[in-house]
Amino acid sequence: MFVYLADYLTQFHSGFNVFQYITLRAILGALTALVLSFMIGPAMIRKLSFHQIGQTVRQDGPISHLPKAGTPTMGGALILVAIGVATLLWADLGNRYVWVALVVTFLFGAIGFLDDYIKLIQRDPKGLIPRYKYLMQSVVGLGAAFYLFDAASVPAETQLIVPFFKNFVIELGAFYIILTYFVIVGSSNAVNLTDGLDGLAVMPCVLVSGALGIFAYVAGNINFAGYLGIPYVPGVGELTVFCAALAGAGLGFLWFNAYPAQVFMGDIGALALGAALGIVAVLVRHELALVIMGGVFVMETVSVILQVGSFKLTGKRIFQMAPLHHHFELKGWPEPRVIVRFWIITVILVLIGLATLKIR
Repeated sequence: MFVYLADYLTQFHSGFNVFQYITLRAILGALTALVLSFMIGPAMIRKLSFHQIGQTVRQDGPISHLPKAGTPTMGGALILVAIGVATLLWADLGNRYVWVALVVTFLFGAIGFLDDYIKLIQRDPKGLIPRYKYLMQSVVGLGAAFYLFDAASVPAETQLIVPFFKNFVIELGAFYIILTYFVIVGSSNAVNLTDGLDGLAVMPCVLVSGALGIFAYVAGNINFAGYLGIPYVPGVGELTVFCAALAGAGLGFLWFNAYPAQVFMGDIGALALGAALGIVAVLVRHELALVIMGGVFVMETVSVILQVGSFKLTGKRIFQMAPLHHHFELKGWPEPRVIVRFWIITVILVLIGLATLKIR
């Protein structure tokens, strides 16, 4: 929005041209989302507490989680509000990539809201029936995939970049639709599985979104893309603002979600954040880099798959409890230690992911 205002004001003073720079608008977007989170957070927590929209705790889980029962949840709405406002204020609203990212993020947030509403307000512990939940995710994921495939204007938009290999890309063709679908839906559910401890999921989302913002900036700049040997995607650089808003909103939420948490994000936040990371990775053509940087999400998901598969096939469990973070809790790790160590792993993986830009 401010892009158009600044463009109009340049006729009165050339200094307003500074707002045409993506980097400045990304910084302002992050700060706007952060400040909004600080401003809205306390009131939202009080509102959730007043309406007794509190967390339910598994009786078979770690004993240390029992005191968390009743902690306000659905706080992910705070993240969505901050992302939406900051992006609308500072991004170029004529950019289709920005709208695709926003629509996918908010539609997955709506699915998460429905699940949380059934569990927390209608008091049905089962929540949204899994097959309906997956069906909704699939409709949104496939809808985005078909739209992007049909709207692709340059070959780079449907190519798969292989990390660490310079100028080596795979022409996906129609397989692009399948890949896009799995990246969006898979990323969304992976973040949701990881969101089991205070701040465990949101900080990796902040780190990965920051890195994806860098990928978006270089992929959308013809000079940087040419220098680094990655496909140039015109207009995708504007997603830097969206990624910065996501990072700022995530940090603002972490202020209240840090151990011991005052609020949990719920499915409304986890599903939306995961989908946001997935759609941005698709748009900037770095899906495989997302797998590397989001390694914590991958580990958590794989641990659940292995646990379920092993129990069904052999009747035995591989881990004391899945997802993986609960396994380490039951082994005696204090919750803050699990959280911080997973954060450290994410920092390492994000740095490796960023290194793929240069090491080719």
